[in-house]
Amino acid sequence: MASFNNIRAFIIDMDGVLWHGEQPQPGLQGFFQALHDHQIRFILATNNASLTPEQYVAKLTRMGVTTVTRDNILTSATATALYLAKHNRPEATRVFIVGEEGLRRPLLDQGFTLTGLYEVNDSSKETSNLGAHIVVCGKDHTLTWDKLATATLNIRAGATFIGTNADTTLPTEHGTILGNGAILAALQVATGVTPTIIGKPEPIMYQQALSLLGTDPSQTVAIGDRLETDILGAVRAGIRSLMVLSGISTEKDLQKSDYQPTWVMPDIRTITQALQGQPEYFL
Repeated sequence: MASFNNIRAFIIDMDGVLWHGEQPQPGLQGFFQALHDHQIRFILATNNASLTPEQYVAKLTRMGVTTVTRDNILTSATATALYLAKHNRPEATRVFIVGEEGLRRPLLDQGFTLTGLYEVNDSSKETSNLGAHIVVCGKDHTLTWDKLATATLNIRAGATFIGTNADTTLPTEHGTILGNGAILAALQVATGVTPTIIGKPEPIMYQQALSLLGTDPSQTVAIGDRLETDILGAVRAGIRSLMVLSGISTEKDLQKSDYQPTWVMPDIRTITQALQGQPEYFL
């Protein structure tokens, strides 16, 4: 087991690490107290694009954690908005979203125009100016047939296809349910177009988080529960990683993987204990 030291910052996943749905993980308040006590900076970086940073702050407050601000939170939706703003002129770009307020708000904040249901370019009309230049798909509790149909029509008409993340499942207090990757799969089958993914395991989110933290990659650790997103993303970003077993991936998954986290621990309580100098709690 690698020595648990030289850590100035954490990039922390949320679903499966800090909570399952509305159920906080045991030791949640103590974990954030330990970060404060050891002066460890952190970004909460989630592939879940359904909530805004402000909504995540409110969720943590309900769980008894009051030290987190919106500046500590990076969602795949905000990462997507930042990425698209860097590569497009927002004031001249129309976007159709499959998603909720967590995706809608960052795109509007960057200056993009959002299109509505069945606003699609008509190739038979030279002046058609209704459709989207980009379709962005994030996790959406309000998903409808009309949203999927509009996204399909725009992509088939030539819109760029972007996925905030490709997680096929999501851990909740009810059990493991479908994630955004399942929605992307439906659209990919309907259009024949493969989406560009912004969230983990692509390194974009980790690179943005490092910029926000202002820390060196060698002093930063990613914490997550999924091998194929959190841990692989850390590998691609060139930073150390810690996998907890409180979410999706298991010890059996580790045995079959050709890449590995730097550390494996049962949950955030053991991370707190490790920070307090009790390495016997490592797996």
